Formats: sequence, C-alpha cells, structure tokens
Amino acid sequence: MTLPTGAAPRRASAPRGLPTADEAVAHTLLNCLLREVSGPEHQTAVAAGRLLVRLPRCGVLLRVALRRTSLLGAHRFTGPVTERRGGAWTEIGWRRLADCAHAELSLRTGAHNEEFLEQVASSHRGVRAALAAGPRPAVAGRHRTYLASEQSLLLGHRFHPTPKARGGDPGAWASYAPEAGASFPLRRLAVREELIAEESAEPGAAGPLDRLRDGTGPVPAGYRLLPAHPWQYGLLREHPALRAATARGDIVDLGEGGAPFAATASVRTLYDGETFLKFSLNVRITNCVRKSAAYELAGAVALTRLLRPALADLAARFPGAALLREPAYRSLALPGPGGVPDPGLLEGFGVIVREGLARRQLPGTTALLAAAVADEYPTGPGHISHLVGGAGPRFALDWWEAYLGLLLPPVLAAYFDHGVVLEPHLQNVVVCVDDDSMPAQVLLRDLEGVKLLPEHHADALAALPAEVAGPLTYDAERGWDRVVYCLLVNHVAEMLAALADLYPDTEPALWAQVRATLRDHAGRHGCPPRLAALLAGVPLPAKANLLTRWERKADREAGYVRLPSPLAEDVLCGATGADTPWNAR
Repeated sequence: MTLPTGAAPRRASAPRGLPTADEAVAHTLLNCLLREVSGPEHQTAVAAGRLLVRLPRCGVLLRVALRRTSLLGAHRFTGPVTERRGGAWTEIGWRRLADCAHAELSLRTGAHNEEFLEQVASSHRGVRAALAAGPRPAVAGRHRTYLASEQSLLLGHRFHPTPKARGGDPGAWASYAPEAGASFPLRRLAVREELIAEESAEPGAAGPLDRLRDGTGPVPAGYRLLPAHPWQYGLLREHPALRAATARGDIVDLGEGGAPFAATASVRTLYDGETFLKFSLNVRITNCVRKSAAYELAGAVALTRLLRPALADLAARFPGAALLREPAYRSLALPGPGGVPDPGLLEGFGVIVREGLARRQLPGTTALLAAAVADEYPTGPGHISHLVGGAGPRFALDWWEAYLGLLLPPVLAAYFDHGVVLEPHLQNVVVCVDDDSMPAQVLLRDLEGVKLLPEHHADALAALPAEVAGPLTYDAERGWDRVVYCLLVNHVAEMLAALADLYPDTEPALWAQVRATLRDHAGRHGCPPRLAALLAGVPLPAKANLLTRWERKADREAGYVRLPSPLAEDVLCGATGADTPWNAR
C-alpha cells in the first residue's frame, strides 16, 4: 500500500499523542453525558474554546477544552475535565466524573445501578493495560496490516460509558485480547457424530471446521471435530455433563494445536487468514456476556439462505460492496434434563463459520477495519492519517466521495428495496483500499445485527421456528433507526470526524458530500419518504449506550436520543465551523 503525498494541512486539530487512561475514560464519560443527558435538555454551551456541560438534576457544572467543535455535537476534547466549585474551576478525575454520572442518572431514573461504577473502573483498567503495552511494531504485508488494524482499538467506542469493561479472569486477557496482539491455536474436541448439532446453508459450508484437524492427530471414526476457543473451554471444562461425556468417551479431548488464529476486534471472533470463526465466550464485554444464543446460531444460517436473492441483486447493482455470509454452525448437543440438549453447552460451544476476506475481497487491495481507520487516535497502521494525511484537503475530499459512494447506496437499497436492515457500524465494516490508498470496496460482516422487515419477508419468516424468526425481525421504524444510527451516526460521522481532524476547514464540505450522496441515491430510487425526511434535516437517532448500560437492557432493546442533523441544506450553507447553535449541542 503506497501512502499518498502532497501538501500539508494548513491547520490540523489531530491529537499530538495518545491520551492517558484517565483522560480517555473521562472524555468518553463526558461524551455520553453530552449526547444522552445534557445535550437533549439544552444544558450545554460552547464558549471561548471550551465546552460547558451542566448535569441538571445534581447541579454539577463541568468544563473541558476543545480541540475542535463538530457540526453534529461530537466535539473533540483535550486536557482534563474541570468542575465549578465555590466560584472556581477545579480539575477532577474520571472517578469523580463517574460519581457525577451515577448521581445524575439515579435522580433522572429513580433507580440505582450498583454495577455501574465498577464497570467504569473495569473499563479504565482495560484502557490502562492497552496503553501500557506501548506501540506495536510496524508490520508489512496486506494480511498482517489487516490483522494489525483489527487489534489496534486501544480505547474502544467513544460514546459508550464502559467500552473496555472486561469480565472473566483478568489474567486471561493478555492471552486472548486483540489489543494484546493475541494469536493462539484452538482447542480440538472429537465428538460422537450423534452428539453434534449442526446446520449448513449449502453443501460443504462446515468444511473449514473439519479441516482444522491438522496438528492434533486423527479424529476417530464415528466422531466429528468441534473446535473451541481455548478460553471458553477453560470456562466450561468443569461442567458436570461435559466431564461425564469425556469420561465415557463420547468426547475425546485432542488438545490444542494447528495453525494459530488471531483475535479480531470483537474478541470472540478469530481469523486464520482463510476463515472467520465466531465462538461463544462466557465473558462480559462492554454490555453483554458474549455467548451465542441457540436462535442466533440457527439465525445466522437461516439469514445466509434467505438473503441469497437480495445479496445477488445488491452485488450486481453495487459491485463495490459485499456481505460476508455465515453459512454454517456447529455445536455440542449433550442431552440434559428431559432429553433435550443442555442449553449451556449447546450455546457455550457454538461456533459460527463466517466467510474469509478472500472469498469477497477485490484482488490487489488492502483490507482495514473501518473502526481503526476512523479512530480518534492513530493507534494502528490503518488509521486515516496514514491514508490521506499530508495529501491535502482535495485528496481527502476525493477519498471521502469514493468512500461514501461505496458504503451508502447498498445499505439504503437493502432497506428500501429488500426490507433488510444491515448494521454497518464501524466494527462491522472492512474497507479495502487500493495501492493509492483510495477506497475500492467495503465488506460488511456479522449477521447477528442483520434483521428483516416482516412485511417484506412474511412467508420466509413463517417457515422458520418462532424462536428463530422473532429475533430476526424489526418493524420498519425501529429498523430505520438502526440503519441511520449505524450508517450515519456511528460510522459516517466518526469517519468524517477523523478526516476533519486532519483538515478542519473541510467539515462542512464533508457533510455536504454526505448529503449529495444521499440525494443522488434518492433521485435514482424514487426518494422514499424516510430518505426525503433525512435530506430535510430531521434529527438523527443515536443509540443511548449510557442509558442502556444504566438500565441493564439488552442491546436489541436500546433506545435512541435525537441529534440535530447537519444534513439540512440551510445548515450546510451557513456552516462555518465556528460556535454555532449546532456546535453548542
């Protein structure tokens, strides 16, 4: 990959180095309070290069310096957070800020969350450990560059209150965490054929699992190979039913071996350069214990089948985008009470086969995790500063136009033309760039977040078991909120922010290009009312991660707050990047 050269930016607001763990956690908490608590209640202001945030119920006034303001209100902070006390501003740390958030949310909701402060502290420990490991060595080669991008997210989601909260044994993280550069062999179990649970969308789809036997000895006749994440195996190995099955020979432990798999950004999804394997992991990461429910195992294969016609149409119309399918799963079906498979083992040992990059990636391109490209800080080789930094604003705008042209149209067409809700947030998209660092393709992944609109897929859903069909659906309004949030607020706005850090004067032009791409798609496809409303500047839905975590809801049940949109034409015409009412939100 050849990085572009050219004129240096006139005025950059990119950070000069990584933050401390204390700063990173404080800024992330402040982002959440701004977006979900103080912003919607008009309790914020931008003045003299600083952001003021008032927590209305507990009467706390906070202030932080700004590196750059944002038309969406997703400002960039720098330095410590201070609190107004006795007529003076006093520097506070992340613990005091977490206490303030706890007090405000308790008063707002009338409920307490005794887990919240410890989860923030856990996230701080995760950030501190990631930063303490220091910069990773430079890598060469397309595959290694891709893996380095997957493993470069040291700070996590900047609008989540506990982005690096980590459950399980703290000592295990160094062996299995992506930010530690983890790569390791899998545990291999030989399981009697009649005790295997498996579904495939097409013949041979489970073949990647059977090929994993190399290095661990032959699989006995009458047995099938079941790979396990070694961390998950350690968590489940003392399960009474598993121990009994091993003792009577229904399961043969072949040990660890074979080619190593690297941890990707999601921690539980591993990659060996050919195939992604998504394992269950009984460890809480951010919000959830990352165990695949039985309906999610079956749902991945069902969606791979059901989406075949829609994906063929989208591929023909938008050849620069593709979805990595999940055509098979395999697990352990040891009988439990009543003779049905023990659910803890069925879900705990579930592994989903996902297509590898080579199945869809354009030749001669370098794959990069979108979240790593858009990171606020340059923590890996895929960061936007390595792609367009120093090339000048014209190259950045051309890069942006190409990127939007690849990403937006297929996601919108999936929703409006096929009733398919894709979830293209930053961690679910891989961008492939050519040797000039220009975007050439986007690859979408993780069917767990893909949903169907019932009015488009009634017959197909009716043919599925109810426990599988139900979780595969969103109604049209909730599905649209999910699309707009993932596509525009989580993804486009954050990638735009990373570009604007390099060339701050371009932010209005970057948003104008978003509008132009949406308008062009609308003009070609009948401008459906929801898209017309988006172009008219209706508020944008942002997932309420702070409130969801506080209320201990599942991600599917997350609510949204509404952000003033920078897409309205009059806003873009008047945008100057100065302290406008939009910036003050």
